[in-house]
Amino acid sequence: MSKVVINCYEDFLPYVGQVLGASDYVELSQERIAMFADATLDHQWIHVDVERAQRESPFGCTIAHGYLTLSMLPYLWDQIIEVHNLARMMNYGMDRMKFSQPVLSGQHIRMVTKLEEVANLRGAIRTSIRFTIEIQETGKKALEGTATFIYYFNA
Repeated sequence: MSKVVINCYEDFLPYVGQVLGASDYVELSQERIAMFADATLDHQWIHVDVERAQRESPFGCTIAHGYLTLSMLPYLWDQIIEVHNLARMMNYGMDRMKFSQPVLSGQHIRMVTKLEEVANLRGAIRTSIRFTIEIQETGKKALEGTATFIYYFNA
């Protein structure tokens, strides 16, 4: 599926209520999990201690941090949409997020998005995007929620 290309407010309108697309799959490797643990200072054993996780975890291996899964949204979102004529963009909020299934080390995730709402705020555009992070190996949802972005287009 090709990227959705947006140049102005009106370009969003035909997509309201529609699936915008799906990203490629990306692996959440143990190396990526360890780097995230270092960056966030969250070294809980279920994420970083491979041997202990093999012995004690109900999953038999380490799992990705839920917030690592969430932090992949900008990378995955960029594969779905391309916005031109943009002065700036702001992450405004996250709502109704639910972590449904842990992502095991080495599994692959992708994002599927649906444009729920677009509002013209006189100079800015607010979009509400329903997102689902899917796990390739299981076909289950790891995370779902609504992301709100504000776009400021050049005049």
